[in-house]
Amino acid sequence: MAIANPVDAAEQRVTLGNVSWQTYIDLCENAECPRGRLTYDQGELEIMSPSWLHENVGRIIGRMIEMFTFHHQIEIHSAKSTTFKRERKQRGFEADESYYISHAPTMHGISDVDMEIHPPPDLVIEVDISRSSSLKMRVFAGLGVGEVWCFDGEKVIVHRLSGDTWEVCEISTERPSFPLTLMNTLLAQRSELSEHQMISRFVKNMDSQ
Repeated sequence: MAIANPVDAAEQRVTLGNVSWQTYIDLCENAECPRGRLTYDQGELEIMSPSWLHENVGRIIGRMIEMFTFHHQIEIHSAKSTTFKRERKQRGFEADESYYISHAPTMHGISDVDMEIHPPPDLVIEVDISRSSSLKMRVFAGLGVGEVWCFDGEKVIVHRLSGDTWEVCEISTERPSFPLTLMNTLLAQRSELSEHQMISRFVKNMDSQ
């Protein structure tokens, strides 16, 4: 039964209740079944179909992170929209972008993630222009994701997990020197600047912030 179906120009989300874990797994593993990104929380399933705008903003944020870590020779392990799931917790998610940073050495050479063994990603990027990702934030917390950068349509807000709740932070705990102000300034100019111009200006100015 559908609980909600919030729609805007950037995201279409449908939430279903009373969905079994096995149904969720079947959807995750059925390559022939067209679907959006799945988030599962103890019987509640959200299906999100990202738009062009959603995907573009997420990828620009990801490129800035990757340029910054490359420039500063910081080891990362990119996981993008990998399906992270843990049966014991009855939770699973697929992020817009995700990275191992502190745990990058742990994940080196791993070909298949198992959350009963491996840690969750250290940093998740969530584009939430419709302001409706409360379920995903609950799942991120339940699976122990340490930090989420959430783009709300205007700017990126850093959320840091403290116990089982989220705290809004001025800087990234995972990467304190990352120039969030510069990134947000450039994201606000995305209708005037090309993607190349945005990334070029980020690289040129990222050490002066």
